[in-house]
Amino acid sequence: MLRWFPFLYRPRKRNLEGRGCAIGREEDEDYKEPPPAPFFEPGELSSWSFYRARIAEFIATFLFLYISVLTVMGVVKSPTKCGTVGIQGIVWAFGGMIFALVYRTAGISGGHINPAVTFGLLLARKLPLTRAVFYMVMQCLGAICGAGVVKGFQGDAQYTTLGGGANVVAHGYTKGDGLGAEIVAISMLVYTVFSTTDAKRSARDSHVPILAPLPIGFAVFLVHLATIPITETGCCFFGDSLTVNQKETHVETE
Repeated sequence: MLRWFPFLYRPRKRNLEGRGCAIGREEDEDYKEPPPAPFFEPGELSSWSFYRARIAEFIATFLFLYISVLTVMGVVKSPTKCGTVGIQGIVWAFGGMIFALVYRTAGISGGHINPAVTFGLLLARKLPLTRAVFYMVMQCLGAICGAGVVKGFQGDAQYTTLGGGANVVAHGYTKGDGLGAEIVAISMLVYTVFSTTDAKRSARDSHVPILAPLPIGFAVFLVHLATIPITETGCCFFGDSLTVNQKETHVETE
C-alpha cells in the first residue's frame, strides 16, 4: 500500500537514550520548544516591526467592532427578525471577521484582536510585557474608534436607543449566569488559540499554522452562538460599552 501512497509513510525516530548512545532526548524530538519570552524587552521599542504590529492590532480591532456592531444593531433595529440576518447572521459576522482578520494579521502581530488572548499569552511567557501592554492599549483604542464610527453613522439618539450593540443580560438570567457564560466562552477561545499555535503540533502537522485562523474563527462562531441567548450579543465589547455609556455590568473586553 505504501508503494501507491508513499506520503502515508513517515519514519519514526527511535529514542536511543539508555542504549549506549550519547543522543539526548531533545535531539530525538521532531520539534524544539521555543524559550520563554523575556518579561521586559525594551529593545522592541526601537524596532519598526513592533510598531507595525501595534498598527495591525488597532486596525483589526477597529474593523472587527465596526462590522460586528453594525450587524448587531441591524438586527436590533428591525421590529421583526424575519427581515434581518438574525442570530445566525450575527455569529457568522463575528466568526467570519475573526477568521479574516487573524489570517491577515497573524504574520504581523500574531492576530490577537482580543485583550484576553494577549493576556493569556503573556501569562504563558509567549509574549513580553512590553508588547502585551501596547497590544492591549491598541486593541482598546481600536474598539473605541470602531464603535465611534458606527455611532457617527447611526446618530447619537438612534445609537443610544438601540443600545449600541452592547451586552445586556437577557431576561430570565442573572448577572452571575452572564459572568459564567462569558468565562466559559473566552476560555474556549484562548484554549483554541493555544492549541493552534502549539510548537509540537506545528512541527508534527505542517498544515496547522496555515489553517490556524479557521479553528479560531469557528471557536468565536460557536461561543457566540451559545452565549447570545444569555448576554444577547455574546462576548462583551469594550468600545460600544464605553460609547453607549450604559450602566450594565460587563465582564469581558474584546
